[in-house]
Amino acid sequence: MIRRALAEARRDLAYRPRLPGRRPLRRPWLWRRAIPLLVVLLVAVISADLVILADLYGQTERPVAARQKNFVTTSDESRDDPPPPVAPLGKLRQPHLFVVNDQPLAADTIARIREVPGVAALDVTDAAEVTMDGRRVPTMGVDPSTFRAYTPAPTAGSDVLWANIAKGEVAVSFELGNDGGLPLGSEVTSGGQKLRIGAYATVGMSTIAAIVSRPTARALGLPEGNALVVSAPKADTGKLRRALLRLLPKGSQVVTINPVLAGPRRQTAWPASAFMSVQQTEAMLRAAVGKLGRPYEWGAEGPESFDCSGLVQWAFRQAGVSMPRVASQQWASGPQIPLEQAQPGDLLFWRSDPTNPAYISHVAIYWGGGKMLHAPRTGDVVKIAKIHTRGFAGAVRVSPGVAARVR
Repeated sequence: MIRRALAEARRDLAYRPRLPGRRPLRRPWLWRRAIPLLVVLLVAVISADLVILADLYGQTERPVAARQKNFVTTSDESRDDPPPPVAPLGKLRQPHLFVVNDQPLAADTIARIREVPGVAALDVTDAAEVTMDGRRVPTMGVDPSTFRAYTPAPTAGSDVLWANIAKGEVAVSFELGNDGGLPLGSEVTSGGQKLRIGAYATVGMSTIAAIVSRPTARALGLPEGNALVVSAPKADTGKLRRALLRLLPKGSQVVTINPVLAGPRRQTAWPASAFMSVQQTEAMLRAAVGKLGRPYEWGAEGPESFDCSGLVQWAFRQAGVSMPRVASQQWASGPQIPLEQAQPGDLLFWRSDPTNPAYISHVAIYWGGGKMLHAPRTGDVVKIAKIHTRGFAGAVRVSPGVAARVR
């Protein structure tokens, strides 16, 4: 029955940088061995607001922690040394490209990049994956005074949020905080350091899930100055990306912030051959349904536990389809279709992050009959549930060729 339905659907259509794992950091000065290259999946969209922020077939809506209007905490802790002041907000900058290497970028290389035609501004940051309470968390070290300009106005204008980061606290993504079970104001341990969660704030840079100050990044052992956020509002990002790669040292990654669908040129219709075959779709659905009941774990990619996009990536891989790692990138893996035209194997997406309402924050696999298969959140399991439309962003039909090119 599923085979016939899938065949009919295809006929109707005729008209991390991946992050390698690492051992927990033992000594900050060993980062050259211990910190992996932050690869392409660190980035998808920085349109984000770092805002000031049940049974197997049961409830599907994502709960919001305490339904707070403000996702930034204040602290009464006294400090012997006051935190460095954060400069007032200047001109806002829209980010377009993210550059990362596993080594610090040389000053002369950065200077040459600043002079490349089309580059309007850039900010030097630190980026690597660290361990927080046993979780591998892609983390960025920033200068609050300069990096804030690369976030949207509500976030950029939040003096409290940036002050929290400057004094050594960490801002984690809403997904890691709310769905991953890290309460606002609680403490996590990373690299032998205790970090207080001072805000829920989704930066929208795909797998980047934590923001700290650069001094805190040093204490955690992140490489210094190995990443750049580039603003180039008038440039062709594809050409600029290639130009930057020619200037950067071997092993560098340059990825587009907010990837867009690269569809067939000079075509108004997608040929059936652009999509998964019936056999591939069946293999993917069998793989996914075989994981019913497995626990949700933030950042997990299987095979014993999953987060929402990790389940999608794993299931599609079993069918020989290479998918990007996070939901915001998977959103660009094929053409959008109306929900009423969705067929088993299509992907469904939601924007349900209150700290960044425009961000694609959840993905599910359409199962058919108004139901979806997904990994909801911490404390829940992979399940089949009714589709809910609150925060629904749209449906996508995966094109393997397009998915493989998402950067």
